[in-house]
Amino acid sequence: MRTVIVVASLAALLAACGDNAASPTEPPASAPAVDPAPAGEPAEAPATPSTPTAGEQGGGSDWRQIVSTADAANLGRLDQAWRLARAEAEDRGFASQVEALGPLVDPNAGLAGRLQPAPGTYRCRTIKLGSKGEGGLAYLAYPYFACTVELTPGGDLILTKTTGSQRTRGLLYPDTDNRLVFVGAQAWGMDETGFPTYGQQPERDQVGVFERIGPERWRLVVPWPRVESKLEILELVR
Repeated sequence: MRTVIVVASLAALLAACGDNAASPTEPPASAPAVDPAPAGEPAEAPATPSTPTAGEQGGGSDWRQIVSTADAANLGRLDQAWRLARAEAEDRGFASQVEALGPLVDPNAGLAGRLQPAPGTYRCRTIKLGSKGEGGLAYLAYPYFACTVELTPGGDLILTKTTGSQRTRGLLYPDTDNRLVFVGAQAWGMDETGFPTYGQQPERDQVGVFERIGPERWRLVVPWPRVESKLEILELVR
């Protein structure tokens, strides 16, 4: 997708950043949360990202031309996902845990400018708020795993969660002054060493907003994800 982010302008922005399935098994509420693996799989399942190619998401620079109508509608209901997911987690006994996360769970924490993280390796962890169905856990916080950010020769900016049993890979599209839009898909379990592309397996698709919430801190927020929760947050830090 050579026109997603013009290389010259993005290089300038990156330089400014220097200051920085069926549903996976859920752990019991009393146990420390670990990144859940599909039935019987260990939690640590490193993936080797496939070599990105220019235009790997179809060559369009507008995420609206890529995502399904349903995913665009889910993104349009982001405020509702925030409200319901936080309320459910707090009402079911996790108010102190949610409060302790600070700006990570503040819907209005996104900052303008320097939205693109510099290419390289990052630590990342997942927080899930609200339950997708009856009986599910309303709050899950996982330990840190590994993520990468790549800038391809074609100008695509790609975010990948490379370890854990639920990994994700996708492109970051320009959107507004204080957010990008992520369009990607998940890999599950140890047996998968690559990633589906968006649309190949709709149950794996992920669409969310990517925001900077600190000097060297970002978050990917996925409203109404396919499994487990009402809202999924991936925190990205150096």
